[in-house]
Amino acid sequence: MRYGEGLLEEILRRTDLVQLVGRRIKLDRKGRVFWGLCPFHKEKSPSFKVENERRTYHCFGCGAGGDAFKWLTETEGMSFPEAVQKLAGEAGIELPAWSAEDEARETRKKSLYEIIELAAQFYEDQLHRMRSGDAARAYLQSRGLESAACKRFRLGYAPDGNSALRDHLIAKGVALPDMIEAGLVRAADENRGARDFFYDRVMFPIADIRGRIVAFGGRGLSADAKPKYINTGETPLFSKGHLLYNFKTAREAALKGESLIVAEGYMDVIALVEAGFAGAVAPLGTALTEDQLGLLWKVSPEPILCFDGDEAGLRAAKRASLLALPHLEPGQSLRFVFLPTGEDPDSFLRSQGAEPMRAALAKAQGLADMLWAGETEGRELSTPERRAGLEAELERLVRTIRDPKIADYYRRDFAERVFKAFKQRQPYQGKPRSEGRRSNFRPNFKQSNFGRPPAPAQDVSAAVKRSLHVVNALSAAKNLNERRLLALLICSPHLIDRYSEALAWLALDDPQLDRIRRELLNLAASGKKLDKAAVENHLVRQGLGVLVERLKTHSVLQSDLRGQADEEAREALWLRTRAQLADPDTSGIGDLKAQRDQALQRYLDGGSEGDWDELQRLNGEIRSSVEADGKRDGK
Repeated sequence: MRYGEGLLEEILRRTDLVQLVGRRIKLDRKGRVFWGLCPFHKEKSPSFKVENERRTYHCFGCGAGGDAFKWLTETEGMSFPEAVQKLAGEAGIELPAWSAEDEARETRKKSLYEIIELAAQFYEDQLHRMRSGDAARAYLQSRGLESAACKRFRLGYAPDGNSALRDHLIAKGVALPDMIEAGLVRAADENRGARDFFYDRVMFPIADIRGRIVAFGGRGLSADAKPKYINTGETPLFSKGHLLYNFKTAREAALKGESLIVAEGYMDVIALVEAGFAGAVAPLGTALTEDQLGLLWKVSPEPILCFDGDEAGLRAAKRASLLALPHLEPGQSLRFVFLPTGEDPDSFLRSQGAEPMRAALAKAQGLADMLWAGETEGRELSTPERRAGLEAELERLVRTIRDPKIADYYRRDFAERVFKAFKQRQPYQGKPRSEGRRSNFRPNFKQSNFGRPPAPAQDVSAAVKRSLHVVNALSAAKNLNERRLLALLICSPHLIDRYSEALAWLALDDPQLDRIRRELLNLAASGKKLDKAAVENHLVRQGLGVLVERLKTHSVLQSDLRGQADEEAREALWLRTRAQLADPDTSGIGDLKAQRDQALQRYLDGGSEGDWDELQRLNGEIRSSVEADGKRDGK
């Protein structure tokens, strides 16, 4: 340790923790203690306590806590030495001088950061300004990424050949050993000279928790590129098991209330962020590690892991579940979402849109559900011995949980599931026996259900079936209409008074949106003059500020508001939306919807991929009909 305990204690003693924390969140004094809303998880009532006397903070909701040093490492992404330097400077404490080795090491790291930044700028120029980047630009456009999105994520292109970056950096005065240490150039060997690490690849910059670029991921463009994705090797600045793609931006979004979503690849993260899910991250070409799990839990108590619903996705989810078990703490867990087989977040968002994805995330499965499914799905459990084996395996999982209280809850949960699945006596289904008469029942084991194996596994993954309802086009369209209805009222408050009676009779499926509806009715009943600011302030006071902000910034709703700028047009749109919610079949597509519902039921009852394709086709026709009907109404 570079700093003695006495020095660290003196820095903490001179630091006003209330003032430090108060720079980020609002604190209210109650006696000697200050309280506020926890910045590490979403809550409506303050459970976050800060005490200057003890020099600590603690959240009774999620368990986060620590001292001033930890506060800076958790909220600002500083390393421990950086936090010490910052607080010592503010407290007027002079730190002991670094040794020559310490100074050389830090200078070396700063130099590597600068070299990697030069490389990032070079790759960006190749993508956006050079003819050599034409194929890379075409590839990214084929994946739905426009130039603005590429620039936001600082995507680039490593030119074909093996010396373009090396020659560029030499011209900038960078020494070859430094390029090699930064992971940008491969060292010379017996057969070849020093050469670029990446070539003919789309480049994804990888940043550390402070947002500094420390490495790259490269996606090969040629058909024979092997491997298709590669990352920078281990360097003094980069270890792929310790960082997450897009973590800095996602952390900022999660601390503001957004869901923290773990996808599998760079393109998935970019697609999620562009669709409005700013809290998206991904591991760096490996399965999730303990260090990455720790990063996630620093930001969100229950991050959501999003997987393809195929066998590979289920295996990845099970690995993550087993990794998490020893580290579970009260209020700290994982949730899981499975997309249809063959879909990842990128392809799902392009084919279905943001609302079905939002609905899927809202219905994410808990860790206990995932563990149960992982141990039971696809397994033959018809014999007592196999069921006993299942119970033994569940007990083995529980024993890996270090927290005794959580382990006890899991043990009870699994026991209840086993009881309901195998031990609970089923109600008698035969004819009632006449009173006073002896039964003629004789056991017939040949015809009995006892010992009969469960139905054979169906073609479609059960995990997919659990998630299928979220891609129902009707549900997604209705949710969008509910959001449109409320966004128009918030932005045009005079409609609240005018149509309060119609609004009162129109219950919304989404409970949070229906809560906004009820609050708007309360405002209408108050008799106050309503304007946009008054409506928004009231909703924020009711704890609905995040949802209101999402309604206002929703891309589709913003397009609606821009396209209906005058109040008469907005009123007409509101009436059409209300009519569609009151009678979803007013567009004349009832037959299509009936066919779609039948196709959905066939698929849920064990259909094949052909039924899934038919369902997608009908969904597309419904969307096209709804859009055409909307255009006719707008004329």
